[in-house]
Amino acid sequence: MVKKIFAFSIRKDEEPYVKEWAKDHPEVEVEYTDELLTPETAAKAKGADGVVVYQQLDYTPETLQALADEGITKMSLRNVGVDNIDMAKAKELGFEITNVPVYSPNAIAEHAAIQTARILRQTKVLDEKIANGDLRWAPTIGREVRDQTVGVIGTGHIGRVYMQIMEGFGAKVIAYDPFENPELKKQGYYVDSLDDLYAQADVVSLHVPATKENFHMIDKDAIAKMKDNVVIVNCSRGALVDTDAVIEGLDSGKIFGFIMDTYEDEVGIFNEDWRDKEFPDKRLKDLIDRSNVLVTPHTAFYTTHAVRNMVLNAFDNNLKLINGEEADTPVKVG
Repeated sequence: MVKKIFAFSIRKDEEPYVKEWAKDHPEVEVEYTDELLTPETAAKAKGADGVVVYQQLDYTPETLQALADEGITKMSLRNVGVDNIDMAKAKELGFEITNVPVYSPNAIAEHAAIQTARILRQTKVLDEKIANGDLRWAPTIGREVRDQTVGVIGTGHIGRVYMQIMEGFGAKVIAYDPFENPELKKQGYYVDSLDDLYAQADVVSLHVPATKENFHMIDKDAIAKMKDNVVIVNCSRGALVDTDAVIEGLDSGKIFGFIMDTYEDEVGIFNEDWRDKEFPDKRLKDLIDRSNVLVTPHTAFYTTHAVRNMVLNAFDNNLKLINGEEADTPVKVG
């Protein structure tokens, strides 16, 4: 019997890789839509053995139930994050879920490093001045990356690449991670606590998952412990940062610059076209308008290399699930 996989929210840039995978697996029927998975669209997967998905919308109990009603409980994400899945409902319905935890650490680390350098050299300010015909240097003076101590929180795949890039600039790199990498520990990168990192770092870059323990880890108290004129980089998860506390730090001058590729209220805002419409989030608009804040709409991952890996790995995982085999990167459900 021919197996069938249905994929939701396939973008134009993903289509070539879906077709590539389908061509390499003629024994599998592959169908897809550009629509997001919702309780209403779940019926599009009727007859499929599994689904491949990626979206910013929550996987609500209603959405999961709608899939289960079609007999589908094998779901493979094309991304890392699983914090928007109602795991209690998924467990109740017997879902098997996979993700793609490592698709291109370089994509995200490069983006974080480029944005760090841009903030330090005040390129946004310079671009605005030049566009307005102001070609004077002062007072827009930059800071060299090699003069900074860069504190990296989280030394997984992405954090380690970011460390390498910043060292390539000549920066001093320190790190904190409750789960220390033995090789990095041997090389002396780790400080004893977050407080130690905050006290030493000119740049604080986050590379950790969104967990209950990490919620708003960058809050008013954490910022108060940081050096004056600190740069904060968040290309991980929006929930790690208390946005109001960061705004307060920007207003006071404590924070020199803020890099945000993720935002705690990004669902329904990022990856939408707001031209000629009323922007729905005044706080985010305020941040976008600031000359020392660089906002990107969760696009650090968005490279051809990463997108191909996300698609191919998700389909590989889903095929293993529907064949009753152990998937490469299963997610703990429940």
